[in-house]
Amino acid sequence: MSFSGGVKEELVRIENDARHCQIAELAAILICSGAVRTDSSDGKSILLQPDAPYVTTRCLMLLEKLSLIPKRDLILQDQNTLFLDKKNSSVIKRILQIIKYKEGDKLVNPLVIKSLCCKRSFLRGAFLSTGSMSNPQKGYHLEFVCSDAQLAAQLVDTLAFYEIHAKIVTRKKYQVVYIKESEEIVELLNVIGAHIALMNLENLRILKDMRNSINRRVNCETANITKTVNAAAKQIDDIQYIRDHYGFDNLDDNLRQMAVLRLEHPDATLKELGEYLTPTVGKSGVNHRLRKLSELAEKLRES
Repeated sequence: MSFSGGVKEELVRIENDARHCQIAELAAILICSGAVRTDSSDGKSILLQPDAPYVTTRCLMLLEKLSLIPKRDLILQDQNTLFLDKKNSSVIKRILQIIKYKEGDKLVNPLVIKSLCCKRSFLRGAFLSTGSMSNPQKGYHLEFVCSDAQLAAQLVDTLAFYEIHAKIVTRKKYQVVYIKESEEIVELLNVIGAHIALMNLENLRILKDMRNSINRRVNCETANITKTVNAAAKQIDDIQYIRDHYGFDNLDDNLRQMAVLRLEHPDATLKELGEYLTPTVGKSGVNHRLRKLSELAEKLRES
């Protein structure tokens, strides 16, 4: 199962006892999934597609809790398809009344989601209907695919109540509301009640941060080692040139001692070279002497 499917499976099992929150979530499912249909004779129907089993399951649960439907087997065309038509006109009328649906509505009636708790339920229903989330092991991306710009704007405004900053992009004929920041995706999962998914995501974030930290440290240490090795190779090359074209006997004592030590200990760090000297010298003193030797080698090459 995908990470997104796991989130939806968790959301379907949430128990919500507040009637007004149940109404808000039901309104989100019916509007976001485009379930309310109107035919040419002004008849209305409610249809949830068979490719959305999580939505159908949750919608049926909400309809039963709100006492809005007859026996479940009377309105299921098959296991995953909810269908209400003219035969259920009184049921449809009650459903549309309770969610305060008006003809042609493209968004959920603001009166239904006035309170913060109802906004949470609205976002839960919207995610079940139109939401998806990428595998966090590969990247952080959560989105709602909306068929209407008004609904997309309503989602962005509702998310903003919880300081979740979403953006909208047009993808073919759809308006896609998306979130890419991992912290804000975590906050959204918390808001809609997907706490198990939230903990799984947090565990993955911790592992990813640890890997990134280790990789950065290894890369840094590798770069430092490479830099040290390259510098030592250049120092040895300069010292050998001085030995062959100038002679160590012409060097001052401190430079001659430094040159001999560097050839004897090609892999030693500056600190270690300083400890080999008598008296000992710090890293800056060793670096100063090696720089003097390099400058002398350059002058010899030029002449």
